[in-house]
Amino acid sequence: MKIVVTGSLGNISKPLTETLVAQGHTVTVISHTPARAKEIEGLGATAAIGTMEDADFLAATFTGADAVYCMISAGGGYFDANFDLVDYATQLAINYKVAIERAGVQRVVFLSSVGAHMAHGNGILAFYYHVEKMINELPPAVAITFMRPVAFYNNLLGYINPIKTQGVIAANYGGDEKRPWVSPLDIAAAVAEELTTPAVGRNVRYVASDEISCNEIATILGEAIGKPDLQWIVIPDEQLRSGLVAAGMNPQIAAGMVAMYAAARTGKLSEDYERHRPVLGNVKMQDYAKEFARVYNQA
Repeated sequence: MKIVVTGSLGNISKPLTETLVAQGHTVTVISHTPARAKEIEGLGATAAIGTMEDADFLAATFTGADAVYCMISAGGGYFDANFDLVDYATQLAINYKVAIERAGVQRVVFLSSVGAHMAHGNGILAFYYHVEKMINELPPAVAITFMRPVAFYNNLLGYINPIKTQGVIAANYGGDEKRPWVSPLDIAAAVAEELTTPAVGRNVRYVASDEISCNEIATILGEAIGKPDLQWIVIPDEQLRSGLVAAGMNPQIAAGMVAMYAAARTGKLSEDYERHRPVLGNVKMQDYAKEFARVYNQA
């Protein structure tokens, strides 16, 4: 198959590309960074250098593809005071829609998120609801799978500084209730399966690797980094919001992050996940702890 992968060599797209190439598919990887071309080609794929903001480039790159994997990345926009995430995501969704239709692509796998079943009450993730709605406007002949991964293990890296400076993990959710988490490696494996499996109509697939409590996570990560007494503490919403803003985060995005975590705390964010719980992936929190420790020790 001829498959186009967006997301350059990110946490999902790189292992996805490696898997597809190993399976014998012809893979083109889109990256906006020319310096990535050599690394992409080193994986056995073809590099297409351009941006998702350019619908003409996307359409030309998608032409002739049997399937495409699409994702939206805000890059460093979260710390740009003038960045409007909703407008940005909406424009990218329009570009994807135009490019897919113009190129005649018949199979699309689109990276969405847990919480995309709700238009409101999911904080920063609300834009995924609208993006899915827009992509669903493609002709019925286009088979679409929306991937809805849960919280990424990688998000835990954001707690490295508080662990080093305050000795704790602090968030506006926590406790002993088990919550779903996912490894990008398991997302990549699921995306590869979807891209290479015939499908019809519109489909949603949740992806998770482990279901574990925040207190258990603190114990696992603490042992991995040599801090066996590491605690996960729950702080008020406003304290988290003000801390994110003080760290330079766009105030609108900070508020959305806090609302997202609050929805996770109440269980509202994962209501649809609970109704369609997937088979869990292979990478468990204990496995990820080794990677966390490596990054922690280098920080």
